[in-house]
Amino acid sequence: MTTKKAGGLADVIAGQTAISTVGKEGKGLTYRGFTIEDLAEHGSFEETAYLLLRGNLPNDAELQLYKKKLISLRHLPAGLTVILEQLPPKTHPMDVLRTGISALGAYEPEDGEYGPLSIADRLMACSASILLYWHHYHTSGIRIDTATSNSSIAGHFLQLLHGSEPIELYEKALDASLVLYAEHEFNASTFAARVTASTLSDFYSAVTTGIGTLRGSLHGGANEAAMSLIEQFTCPDEAEAGILNKLGNKQLIMGFGHRVYSNRDPRSDIIKNWSRKINEEAGDMALFDISERIEGVMQREKGLFANLDFYSASAYRRLGIPTAFFTPIFVISRISGWSSHIIEQRASNRIIRPNADYIGPDRRSWLPIDQRP
Repeated sequence: MTTKKAGGLADVIAGQTAISTVGKEGKGLTYRGFTIEDLAEHGSFEETAYLLLRGNLPNDAELQLYKKKLISLRHLPAGLTVILEQLPPKTHPMDVLRTGISALGAYEPEDGEYGPLSIADRLMACSASILLYWHHYHTSGIRIDTATSNSSIAGHFLQLLHGSEPIELYEKALDASLVLYAEHEFNASTFAARVTASTLSDFYSAVTTGIGTLRGSLHGGANEAAMSLIEQFTCPDEAEAGILNKLGNKQLIMGFGHRVYSNRDPRSDIIKNWSRKINEEAGDMALFDISERIEGVMQREKGLFANLDFYSASAYRRLGIPTAFFTPIFVISRISGWSSHIIEQRASNRIIRPNADYIGPDRRSWLPIDQRP
């Protein structure tokens, strides 16, 4: 492990991974050697998850079997649905997922029957079921059947959310976003999950650690913040004036720049294209046009590029997804990456315990309580 003084561990190499490259000169973003462009254009989230977890892309027979397996894992234990019903209606959806996945670990603990790969598949398959069972119960009092026959996790999510088969273009757009969000090397939530795994804790604890870390607005919550920003404006001109005013007041504009990319986020152009497609198909470009104007202002005024979270916001809103569900979708996808890292950490484990530079007071003398100032 390399040690280096840097705020937030910037530029510190904290370990090795064979799972992805992020921001490496000449390599871009790759999963197991495949570029994010190829995976998003030619593949599916299920293929991507298989690749991340098992090391290679599946052939057709393997992919079909894998999809059937994931479809079979969408149900929820009866006890878990009772827990979801007891959560308050105003619970943040990220807390619903964190609690639901933690509870599932009590019903299906990691042991000889439930191993790492089977747990990873189970969590990817049923996370949407956990979230949307809770959602429908508390918004309409309906106990939904969480089993659907849709062949993709993206389609399963949209079908549970809206109660009908999704438009194919919409399903493909969400599927592409799941590919883009699946993995990103030692980001905050993945590193946190690896720290938990390094203590030899159980798989569910490591995943819930990742969820708790992702919940923050400087990480996964950025897509929610981006949507909150975009919907403040009714037209591009109003957006430009508003952003210039915020910049003048030194306000932080979420959805721009990235910790590990200096010139562009390779995922941004892909999700932007999908946002354009589905907004054009809907015949309403207002959100996209406002987003594009904000992007232009940020590039012109601050030299900052849009990251994945920014255009994910207008894409998800067009798909009819509530803003509070944006980060949970990130979870559904990133479980594939977290799980791959947990497995990798365990394969060559050493507890992650860095040192710190002490900047407190020098040694002091103890004073009896009646002599203290």
